[in-house]
Amino acid sequence: MIEWTVLLLAGYLAGVLNAVAGGGSFLTFPALVWAGYPPIVSNATSAVAVLPGYAGGALGFRQELRELSIQRHLILSAVALAGGLAGALLLLVTPASVFAFVVPLLLLFATAMFALGPKIMAKVRKSGLPLPLLPGLFLVAIYGGYFNGGLGIMLLALFAAAGMSNLNLMNGLKNSLSFVLSFISVAAFAVAGKIIWFEGMMMMLAATLGGYQGAALSRRLPVIWVKRFVIVVGLIMTMIFTYRLI
Repeated sequence: MIEWTVLLLAGYLAGVLNAVAGGGSFLTFPALVWAGYPPIVSNATSAVAVLPGYAGGALGFRQELRELSIQRHLILSAVALAGGLAGALLLLVTPASVFAFVVPLLLLFATAMFALGPKIMAKVRKSGLPLPLLPGLFLVAIYGGYFNGGLGIMLLALFAAAGMSNLNLMNGLKNSLSFVLSFISVAAFAVAGKIIWFEGMMMMLAATLGGYQGAALSRRLPVIWVKRFVIVVGLIMTMIFTYRLI
């Protein structure tokens, strides 16, 4: 009963966080590991739990996304699919002991990206150095297929480096491509039998409810409070997973 309470609460709060500021995977992944599932299985199941949030976010920016041609959408989606699949396959061939070792590093990196995201975006814009969008997207999608944390801010920084300036369009594209690459990675994890489906689906439902209510909460709660909470959670989880290795 305690285990289910923690998993459902983690899913719900992840949905709230993703709707307000992002960072939901900082809760779903550690909760599954705490429940006793191996890190790779927990990572794959966590991807299932947060998947609908990306689709909902993309629909919220559907008006802005219409600014891109269908051909452009297809090309970007194809690159995201290829990168997401490559990242998922890379995770599947990673030995469990190696993944357990790199988890604290991935969590710390994702936390740093989340904390420094606005500064990174500002520096990228000021640099004026254009970054090829498609090769950059492929590399970011590999990371997203391998480990989801911090994916959103990496995509936004990439779009800024590629010369995009419409923030609403960038957010819509971020959610759209995150859904595409996460969907293909979940499919790969499913074929490999790395997903705990019942727990994942229950957490998905909880995250969907949390996302719906989080949208209303985002209008009342200062985003900076939520961001600070996510950063603290990310640092705590990094320390916990580091301690597990000692």
